[in-house]
Amino acid sequence: MPRKSRTPPPPRRVQAPKTRQAERSPDERRTWRVLLIAGVLGFIGLAVVLGFLLFGGGSSSLTTIDEAGCTIQTFPAQSASHVEQLEEDFEYSSDPPTSGPHHPVPAPFDVYDQPVEPIRFVHNLEHGGVVILYGEDVPDGEVQALVDWYRDDPNGILIAPYPENGDQISLSAWTAEVDPQNPTEATNQQGVLAKCPGFDEDAFDAYVDEFGFEGPERFPRDQLAPGS
Repeated sequence: MPRKSRTPPPPRRVQAPKTRQAERSPDERRTWRVLLIAGVLGFIGLAVVLGFLLFGGGSSSLTTIDEAGCTIQTFPAQSASHVEQLEEDFEYSSDPPTSGPHHPVPAPFDVYDQPVEPIRFVHNLEHGGVVILYGEDVPDGEVQALVDWYRDDPNGILIAPYPENGDQISLSAWTAEVDPQNPTEATNQQGVLAKCPGFDEDAFDAYVDEFGFEGPERFPRDQLAPGS
């Protein structure tokens, strides 16, 4: 019998030898981790910067006040009770006062050439007014510049001498969060006291814009005209 021809099988595919990746040393792994972390932190930092540029960061008013050489302190609000006179051992939490018990009748908003009793002007602060007090060593020219500034927009501002301030001018405000649906309930109350080495129009405008007319028993500014 003739022999059957056999078809030879196809040649086997030759596989290239696999290259085994060399294992990284501990120092190389550490370097990669550092680079990875740095990349992530850099991305976060970029996001923060973009957020700052797009949505703003910090308060430009506070920056203006700071650049004028003023210092700002905040104080937890004291009781807002009405009293004819303060108890003998009572002390306000700040000097000049920024909140606390006060006379039932506020001092009329105006410019004074004599000191105003704190028990009176604290009531003005409760209504949202700004009280500006100059020390006995503040030059007359600074006081006149302050008064001229006041006359441009006097509503809700009281100016008076306060000898204890020395060569500084202070600005006081009493701030709070008030729910329009329930205006008798004020929360997060605090006093805000700025002390400045002199009068600076931009800084004083910034303070009034930032902290004025936010009192716990607030009135619209146009209702706090001089004499009221």
